[in-house]
Amino acid sequence: MVEFVDQDLRGSRFAGVDLSGAQFRLVFATDAWVRRGIQGDPAPWDPLDLPWDQMPDTPGVPRDREVRPSMDTVLALRRDRTEGVRVLLSGLTERALDAGTEPVEGPGWPESRSYPVRDCLLVVLNEEFQHRLYAERDLGLLVARATAPTARSTSSGVL
Repeated sequence: MVEFVDQDLRGSRFAGVDLSGAQFRLVFATDAWVRRGIQGDPAPWDPLDLPWDQMPDTPGVPRDREVRPSMDTVLALRRDRTEGVRVLLSGLTERALDAGTEPVEGPGWPESRSYPVRDCLLVVLNEEFQHRLYAERDLGLLVARATAPTARSTSSGVL
């Protein structure tokens, strides 16, 4: 088993995705679609939330791409959001899933209008699925890099 320290994971970038940044994007998706969209919090953002790259600047929505907290901080925030979704899901009925959300006033994402609750949750589920694929790919590359045999020099060159 390969063990990584924070420095190995924080800011490790492959194909434009970094592992801690992916976690911040998942926090943003949960804050946007669950806490704002479904639960009606007009400003659910944590300072570590990170929207997608092409999202226009939106008043009140953080987007600090340079922040590099410890992996413990990142994972604690993700655990908090995951638990919030778990609690929400435990109380949902088919009827609640088919209902629409109440529009949330004020700037933010998603825009202020009604959304089907089921669709809000599907956005979060899709983000979780896609970012898991990215993480598996990136962790595979980190493991390969960490376990690759190093070239040894000999009198005739590199083995």
